[in-house]
Amino acid sequence: IHFFSTFELGLTMNIELRHLKTLMALHQTGSLVEAAQQIHLTQSALSHQLKELEGRLDQSLFYRKTKPVRFTPAGQRLLELANQVLPQIEATERDLSRIRQGRKGRLNITIECHSCYDWLMPTLNEFRGHWPEVELDMLGGFHYDSLTKLKNGELDLVVTSDPQNDDNVHYMPLFKYQAMLVLAPDHALAEKAVIEPHDLSQETLITYPVDCSSLDIFQCFLTPAGIEPGNVRQVELTMMMVQLVASRRGISCLPNWAVHDYVKQGFVLEKPLGRHGVWRTLFAAVRAEQADNAFIQDFKNIAQRVCHQHLEGIKHA
Repeated sequence: IHFFSTFELGLTMNIELRHLKTLMALHQTGSLVEAAQQIHLTQSALSHQLKELEGRLDQSLFYRKTKPVRFTPAGQRLLELANQVLPQIEATERDLSRIRQGRKGRLNITIECHSCYDWLMPTLNEFRGHWPEVELDMLGGFHYDSLTKLKNGELDLVVTSDPQNDDNVHYMPLFKYQAMLVLAPDHALAEKAVIEPHDLSQETLITYPVDCSSLDIFQCFLTPAGIEPGNVRQVELTMMMVQLVASRRGISCLPNWAVHDYVKQGFVLEKPLGRHGVWRTLFAAVRAEQADNAFIQDFKNIAQRVCHQHLEGIKHA
């Protein structure tokens, strides 16, 4: 798809759809590296594409060596075009999929992390507008057998950060997040820049009521080091976990975006786990035979867009 605009001098500008997608990715991520990852190009290929476009237009589209990337007036104008055109393209593709596959279906969802409700609700609201005839339902609470329910048809989508090796399940990445240790501002560990596994050997760790082996802090931090916390206390609600941490009843490990507001208000502190941090990917798991279903793909696209618009500290998967 090409967009043509003729200048008074008789010159013709040729802007391709891929250019708009690239500029939008650069705007959303703020860096060439992450933009390249988002649109599945190498950084070299992305840079070449941008230089080629700037050569066609005979002007720069963004300022070099700024972080995050800042756009020139010309770049801002192309972003306006991208904001107009790309949603129309997406809506048209969705309508064509409806025509081909039909509008009806069912999407029963469960999540393995209660903090996910922050972004799931606006995602579902937009999804209902796109697919009003799809039966939408949620299975609440914590479930140890959610993938079994998915495979036997009781569920259609599971939000999880713990993918399993199973050919019957397809995992669609939504975003990357950093698992952070959350502690009271006056906690003994508050002065440490980085938390090491042995720092938690005498601490009460507050977690969601799931098997410890499925939790980020055990999988990627404590268990590989052969360390157990002093005690484990289980709580269902994220807000209650933060309240207990703030009152010095223990520490917790939560996604960076889930505690951003509490940290900003000074109720708690967050510390990285290890020198390089613990980064995890959140997935939408579906049955393999339904992975290409139009409304499931649209759910993934909406979720990705909503998350990157509203959640602090996440990265493109």
